[in-house]
Amino acid sequence: MKIVVGMSGGSGAQYGLRIIETLLALNHQVELVISPAAIRVLELEVGSTYSSILDKVPIRYDVNDIAAPIASGTHKNNGMIIAPASMKTIAAIASGYTQNLIHRAADCMLKEGRKLVLLFRETPLNLIHLKNLTLLKEAGATIMPASPGFYYHPKTVDDLVDFIVSKVLSQFGIDHPKFQPWDPEKAKKDLE
Repeated sequence: MKIVVGMSGGSGAQYGLRIIETLLALNHQVELVISPAAIRVLELEVGSTYSSILDKVPIRYDVNDIAAPIASGTHKNNGMIIAPASMKTIAAIASGYTQNLIHRAADCMLKEGRKLVLLFRETPLNLIHLKNLTLLKEAGATIMPASPGFYYHPKTVDDLVDFIVSKVLSQFGIDHPKFQPWDPEKAKKDLE
């Protein structure tokens, strides 16, 4: 699959990085666009190690390059993931205000009827956030709060991140190698 990944300036940079890592490890093609605010969040939340992951992505676009292939609905891909999706980015997409390449690519996904997954971490949500998210759901986007489950007994932060990544990738029919469907019998044995 060819999937566009956008990273905006919301907290949760690890989600975007792990999505990229997992897609590449599973031999999917990633087309990446990152906002300056996302770079700053990566520095604050992850440190300098983030560049070793991003350097593995061969197709990267400048956030201000409105002539990039992903700025056109004619560009063939299987959809887009924005992780993390800041509330600013969500507001821009919801209002049709395509200020940068992340916004424009997302707009193309909606207008072409392709998959658009928005992974946000913001909490609590105010009424403006909820209205923007509702508009995007009505327009066809998949809205995903970064809310990990605990029924599989996570042991590490990586387990929590991988749970969310598996949920995002499942929207594209991609199985995460670390997660299996819910099995109540296995869960019961894990607790014994």
